[in-house]
Amino acid sequence: MQETIAAINESVNYIQQQSNGFKPEVGIVLGSGLGGFVNEMTIQYAIPYSQIPNFPVSTVKGHDGKLFFGTLGAKNIVAMSGRFHYYEGYSMFQVAFPIRVMKYLGIQKLLISNAAGGLNPKQQIGDLMIIKDHISLLPINPLIGSNIDELGARFPDMSEPYAVNLFQQAMKIAEQNNFRCALGTYVGVTGPCFETPAEYKYMHIIGGDAVGMSTVPEVIAARHMQLPVFAISVITDLGVTDIPVKITHDEVIAAAKSAESKMSIIFKTMILEG
Repeated sequence: MQETIAAINESVNYIQQQSNGFKPEVGIVLGSGLGGFVNEMTIQYAIPYSQIPNFPVSTVKGHDGKLFFGTLGAKNIVAMSGRFHYYEGYSMFQVAFPIRVMKYLGIQKLLISNAAGGLNPKQQIGDLMIIKDHISLLPINPLIGSNIDELGARFPDMSEPYAVNLFQQAMKIAEQNNFRCALGTYVGVTGPCFETPAEYKYMHIIGGDAVGMSTVPEVIAARHMQLPVFAISVITDLGVTDIPVKITHDEVIAAAKSAESKMSIIFKTMILEG
């Protein structure tokens, strides 16, 4: 799959030219309604996805569609304000592509956020859920096809998809700041429709605490490259209730924005603590 490596290198070379060789240490993926974290950074460069060779373009409301390069304390950061989803019609190769580009740019760990539906009856809207594991209900894996040995092994181990030391660090930060926060399992689905009451119940029965339409392909691509991952969900709606609740994407964005400051504190503290 030399075409894949060539595409990654083409994107990396363009980004490095536009950012004067900026080398990030930490990569961040910001989900729906969570793009405000870039205000915590001292921004040096902002590159629209539409200008980057081989990059898809985000089509979802609440996704800015730019790569932001800057600093937080002494750390160099690259933040994706907006991500790509399988339901937008992109291939899993395209969904995973930016993660591979960030790895080639030099990141040493990846922080991911998303907005998710709650499956655990103990949850409340606005809660944070640090992801300790996931269940993929997606129809395809981003690693299907000829393995790209330059990226990683044919059969990557997934016994620790989310770095234990990172989610333990985040739990301590949440506790210190008195945030409602729990460890949980994220269920990845295709979307774009929200789940039926029966689907919410099923996902909770099989072990899920939150459900969303992203993150899992990004994590698989990262772990294939031995990149440590931390991921956190903002619970924006509740699926396991006695009475079915209607939800819109605008309501998801609004709920995510209301909890964005808490997520930003966790990300910021994790980065500054190293």
